[in-house]
Amino acid sequence: MTAELVRGQNHPLSQARLEIRISAGTPIVAAAALSDENGRIHGVEWVAHPGAPTQPGLEVSRQAAAAHRLAVDLDAVPEAVHRVGVLLALPTGGAGPIRFGAVAAPFTAVTGLDGTEIASFTLTGLDTESAVVALELYRRQGAWKVRAVGQGYAGGLADLLTDQGLPQARQLAADINEAVAQGLSRSVQAPPPRTADGDRSRRTAAPALGPDHGSTTPQPGPVPPRSPYDGQLPGAPGEPAPQHPYAGSTPDAGPATQPSAPTAGGPIDYSHPRRQNAAPPPPPPAAPPAAPGQPARPVAGDATGWSLDERLYNQVWGMFEDLARTTAAYRSAVDFAESRMDKELEQVLSDPRNRIGGQGDAARETARARHAQLVDQAREALDRDLAQLKAEADVVEPALPAAYARWDNPVWHAYRVPMEIPMALRLGDLHLPEAEEIRIPMLVRLPLERGLWIDSGRVPSADGSLTDTHAMGRLAMETAVAHAARLLAVYPAGEFTVHVVDPAGAGAQALAPLVRTGVLAGPPAAGAAGVADVLGRLTERVDLVQMAVRGGAADALPPGFDTAQQLLIVNDFPHGFDDRAVNQLRYLADEGPAFGVHLMMVADREESSAYGPLLDPLWRSLLRLTPVADDHLADPWVGHAWTYEPSLVPPGSQVLQQVLSQVAAARAKHW
Repeated sequence: MTAELVRGQNHPLSQARLEIRISAGTPIVAAAALSDENGRIHGVEWVAHPGAPTQPGLEVSRQAAAAHRLAVDLDAVPEAVHRVGVLLALPTGGAGPIRFGAVAAPFTAVTGLDGTEIASFTLTGLDTESAVVALELYRRQGAWKVRAVGQGYAGGLADLLTDQGLPQARQLAADINEAVAQGLSRSVQAPPPRTADGDRSRRTAAPALGPDHGSTTPQPGPVPPRSPYDGQLPGAPGEPAPQHPYAGSTPDAGPATQPSAPTAGGPIDYSHPRRQNAAPPPPPPAAPPAAPGQPARPVAGDATGWSLDERLYNQVWGMFEDLARTTAAYRSAVDFAESRMDKELEQVLSDPRNRIGGQGDAARETARARHAQLVDQAREALDRDLAQLKAEADVVEPALPAAYARWDNPVWHAYRVPMEIPMALRLGDLHLPEAEEIRIPMLVRLPLERGLWIDSGRVPSADGSLTDTHAMGRLAMETAVAHAARLLAVYPAGEFTVHVVDPAGAGAQALAPLVRTGVLAGPPAAGAAGVADVLGRLTERVDLVQMAVRGGAADALPPGFDTAQQLLIVNDFPHGFDDRAVNQLRYLADEGPAFGVHLMMVADREESSAYGPLLDPLWRSLLRLTPVADDHLADPWVGHAWTYEPSLVPPGSQVLQQVLSQVAAARAKHW
């Protein structure tokens, strides 16, 4: 039976290795603090938080999320520790809620590694608090218990940590908030929440469950045991921006309908206006059953959805989550094996009688053999899961539509300008070191909810050297052109417009395919005057649409107003930018996506540092991509560092020229 605790109540713990599961209606920060018998935290090294997610016996999420899984090994905490506090806080400096009274009551549960729930506690009664001690695991007469605390602090993490005696409380609180901001800025945005009818169903045997941290799936109540293969798609870490009301069409929706004026800052409604009260159709028929004892044969489109594109989109995200979680389980098992071996060796060496002679050698060999056995078991489970995922990737990749496919996919040779906007766009591939052969398509929803920053700074290459700055600038612009061409290709004719700011003309060679085919709104803007003109026109456009949407007066827009989505490519920043232009750029990055204006920066952050912290909010609001392989992106569930590889046109291929020529011809007919 699960013990449903109320504030102040305790319950005994019979297991040392536990998971603390947390769910809330909004992204929150989760941390864990070690303290002595008086509840005092001795130093920053006693706190596990997103900036330092592992401490002795603890591992917490690396990002703010609507759901968390914290791993606790009570046998591994230091002897001086008598309490383990579970701390929750609302992120600061964002657009989200600033007090717990404005969100659904957070739910916490203590479970065993098999998912069995031991005790739970719902934090009701919170109001102005922005940080809270949710639970406390504590020693009592040689045994561990859990207590429901629910002590909140209106002053946030700084006041909470100060109250627990930490001298560096305010500095640590600032470091945690900084780590959360950086984590959100590098995270791949998760797809929007889906109903139970839209959950992806897998037919694969589930591997052994290990601690997996950082899930963003909002759960209103207890979080059930989860296998890395049950495939539920998570909610986004934060509220997405409202969809631009003049986008022309919606995914799988046919002709657009004029929506009522949304409130700025509200969520995007991805649902079809005629499908509000209906469940999506089931997945297509499965492949013939596999032989007894063998995993099910993978099928492209093995997910629910209204169309094959939607089913493939959901399947790709399910594969992404599966790989993240099964790798987390493997890494957790290896970490446990190593910590167990270290502890056993420490116990052997603590007895002077075992330091010499055969008894000590035998004990050491036994510990190492047990470690090797645990690692081999973990690797066997991982290899089984990877084989199934590899087989699925092999059937899914050839079946992807153009918007989801690599440039070398034959689907591009049959390209025709679409009549509808797809659900998403592929920006590259993601992979982990444990599974180099499996490439997960990096899909982002359309319309874009955040801008892109293509990093033209020097990045370490595979051989450990630094790529030349000039070469990186050229590669960055080629990457930007490939992304812009893909955006132009997947939108219907006349529904996507691209502007380019290239003050010094440094990107002329890379921009040639866009200029030559005539798909740009105009020639690339050069010099300070050109920068000011383009930024001024796009800023005015955002202002006009913003006023029309908020005032419910869409018909009042000027005649001939371009209702297409707008993309601004900025090369060689900050050359040609004055303070006014920089402020306009920040305004477009913050407000533009909600009203149909998107930003793609091609810039070297180091060179742009002359503006100091003024530009930090700009960098964080953009999704950083690199023109070469680099492990800088994090998944929204576990927070692994994924290696990102851009989707580039193969050398010598004419596919880009052919696609852009069709886009230009369709635009000419449209106008």
